[in-house]
Parts: sequence; structure tokens; C-alpha cells
Amino acid sequence: MKPQNLLYIMSDEHNPKMLGCYGHDQVQTPNIDKLAARGTRFTAHYTNSPICIPARAAFATGRYTHETRYWDNAMPYDGEVKGWGHRLQDEGMRVESIGKLHYRHEDLNTGFSKQHHPMHVMDGIGQVWGSIRDPLPDERPSRMLKNIGPGESNYNRYDRLIADEACTWLADESKNHDEKPWVLYLGFVAPHFPLVVPEEFFNLYPLDKLPPRKLDLEKGYVRHPWLQRMDDFQQVDRKMTPEERLMGVAAYFGLCTYIDHQIGRVLDALAESGMEGDTRVIYTSDHGDNVGTRALWGKSNMYEESAGIPLIVAGEGIPEGNVSTTTTSLLDSYQTVMHGVGLDLNDEEQELEGKSWFDLANAVDDPERIAFGEYHASSSPTGVFMLRKGRYKLIYYVEYEPELFDLEADPEETIDLAGNPDYADVLKEYEGYLRAICDPEKTDRQAKDDQNVLIEKFGGRDKALHTGTPGATPVPGQAHET
Repeated sequence: MKPQNLLYIMSDEHNPKMLGCYGHDQVQTPNIDKLAARGTRFTAHYTNSPICIPARAAFATGRYTHETRYWDNAMPYDGEVKGWGHRLQDEGMRVESIGKLHYRHEDLNTGFSKQHHPMHVMDGIGQVWGSIRDPLPDERPSRMLKNIGPGESNYNRYDRLIADEACTWLADESKNHDEKPWVLYLGFVAPHFPLVVPEEFFNLYPLDKLPPRKLDLEKGYVRHPWLQRMDDFQQVDRKMTPEERLMGVAAYFGLCTYIDHQIGRVLDALAESGMEGDTRVIYTSDHGDNVGTRALWGKSNMYEESAGIPLIVAGEGIPEGNVSTTTTSLLDSYQTVMHGVGLDLNDEEQELEGKSWFDLANAVDDPERIAFGEYHASSSPTGVFMLRKGRYKLIYYVEYEPELFDLEADPEETIDLAGNPDYADVLKEYEGYLRAICDPEKTDRQAKDDQNVLIEKFGGRDKALHTGTPGATPVPGQAHET
């Protein structure tokens, strides 16, 4: 595979089930579908932590959260653990970002030679209150879905700005491009809440045409106790009316179409620039969103809606119209970027766990490859870990009973097999895979110890509970997103 430019597009909070090319019969994503048709789509792709900062640290460094110790949204990536961007800088390559990074601060070297309109955590500290987990307070009702429905948010305007800047960047680069490949990272925020979207996109999804609610508590579904403890803390769905729940789904669907529209603008600009044949494209997200399934909204758990993410790669040397069942995760970004621009891994990089998506797209499918995720952030009483390999997925909760799902027979994760004696050997086997990566109990303790140190730095639990971003991270130049 010859070295080429790389356009790496990451949205925020895109549930992998909610794209046309992934089989959704309502959500309209024609531009991403078109990208999938000319490349390879992966069907078992995961975040390494279902919340922004730890996921993005894994994306940047190729290392798990328990290795980097960027545990939550109050511990933003600061470049201290070097990533693929630093390597590109060392090689004299152009590596720039446009949009959301959610790192600590623009002034830090986090691997980009230039950042355009970067979104970072508020005041460089993020959600300090989210680090209070030892023990988790009784409750802190979330402001996640304060606004729902048609309209225009700061995030909508910001996404348009990102697409505008990307189109300008590509046009300018086509006139001045040198021989070395470039890497351009685009960080969009949709379909992340607030669930507000311009009316033309909201109206694509009439409330009376929406699919029925999945795993509805009001129809007998019982949440796992770990999830129930989390929900008792943040109390989102219980405060919504039935109409607001429908509007939330319609707005999320609309945001999926809205971000598809912005991505389409960028891909059109790439074609118009004359660089499409010399540029490979990646589309993925940092994590998913529950969108009301199990009466949950946002991310922060290990079910497919939250821990799963889309992945599409396209360009020269990548099979067209291909669908791969190989298990992948954001951790693979490091090797993928290096491969795409033609850099060999050095000795330290050889020790990283990931593999190039370009290689995997051209190889025989390997669904037995392991994907691993962990969560130690806001609203969680203890650490939770995910191990996906083949047809089974283990969700391991510290101090709570585990869950085991057969995703071939039960893709919606409705039947927990962990307590079934017929699957005792599978459960033991998968816990062994998990413990080969980390000790979950020791990792849970390390995360809480680090978070407790942070809390004391901000004056103790009472003060920390009221410190940091109250809701969604503000766009550049705004106090906070409402």
C-alpha cells in the first residue's frame, strides 16, 4: 500500500446501529453510505471507553485507559503520553486538526502542528464533579436533555463551521501540496446532545413513525443493578414525558442526518480538490449513545449502543463494498495512521496492541480478535470492563455480577447467559482473557485513588461536586452549551 494523505473524520456519540449502511431502515445517511460503498465497513468496532476523554486518549496513543490513566472527563489528554501525532511531527509531516479534540488545552503539544477552531475541556479542567465515585453520591440529576427538538444549537453552528473550514483547507492544500502525505483530523460534535437539530432534519422523522422503544422498563425489562445505581444518580429518562422521549429519538436521528450532510460537504470538497485519488478516508466515532434503549440516554455503559461505534475506511488499496466482521477498536488508530502515511513502527510502537485497519480490511475476517473497553467515569459506582471475542461479549462489573451475551443469537443483548450453568466454561474463559489484559479490581482501585487525589486538589468532595462543566462542553467562545 503506497503512502497517501489521510482524512480522519470522527463524530461524537454515534450509535453504530443508526446509519443506513449499518441496516437502519429510517435514519438517512446517504453520504456515509456512499463512503461505505467505495470502501470497507467494519461491523464489530468498539470504543475503548464509552466517554469522550478516555476514548480520545486511546485514539491518540494506542494505549488502554488503565495504561494512560486518563480515567474520566476531568483528566484530559495533555500529550504527556506520546501519540501518533507526535511521531508524524517528528517525521516532518503536516498533521492538523479541525474541530473537537476534547484535550486539556490548545497550547499543549498533543500531536498536531496546527489546531483550527479546537474544542477542549472547559477551563482546562472538564467535569471535576464526575470524578466523585468513591463512594458515588446518592444523586446528581443530569442536565443532559434540558433542550430537545427542532432549532439550532451552538453545536449545530460549530459543526457547520468545521465543515466550512475543512472545505477551505482542502482547497488551499490542493494548490500548495508538497510530496509528503498529510493527515487532517476532523472532529465533529453531532450527534452528541443537546438533542436539538435544524427543523428540516428534525421533520424527516415524524414522531408517529418512529420505531418502538427497546427494552422498555415500563414493559417489564429489568436493568442490571450497576446500571440502576447509575440511573438513580443521574435520573434522565424518568424525568421525560412520553412525547419528550419520542422527540429525543427524532432529534438524534436528525443529528445523524445533519452530520452526514456536513461530512458529505467535506467529501465533495475533497473530490473537487483533485486529491481524492491520493487520500484515504476514515469515518468513526468516539463512542455511541443509548438513545432511550433500556430507558438510558447518553453513553457510559458497555452495551452495543454505547460501546459500539461505526468504522468505515475507503481509498486506494482498500476493498470496495466490503463488510468485515473482524473485531476492531479505536486503539488501532495508531497503526492505521502509521500504515497510511508509510511509516514503519519503531521498537516502542511495535509493542502496542493495535493493528492497521487497512491491513485488516484486506485480510481474512478475524472475528476472534479481542476488543477491550473499560469505564471509570461519571455516574459509575465501580469500574466496568468489556471483552468482545467472536460471538460472545463479557461485561464485567467490579462488585456486581457479570453479564455474558451471545451476539450472534442475541444481537440486542436481551438474554444474560452469565448465570446459565451451560455457559460457565465460556464465562471463565472470557474472564481469563480479561484478566490477561488487566486486573479489574486493582484497576478500579487505581482509578478511584487517582480521582480522589484530583478531588482533594479542588478542595474536597463538597467543592468538587460543584466544579467543572455543568453539561456539555462549550464550543470555542461560549460559556457553556445549553
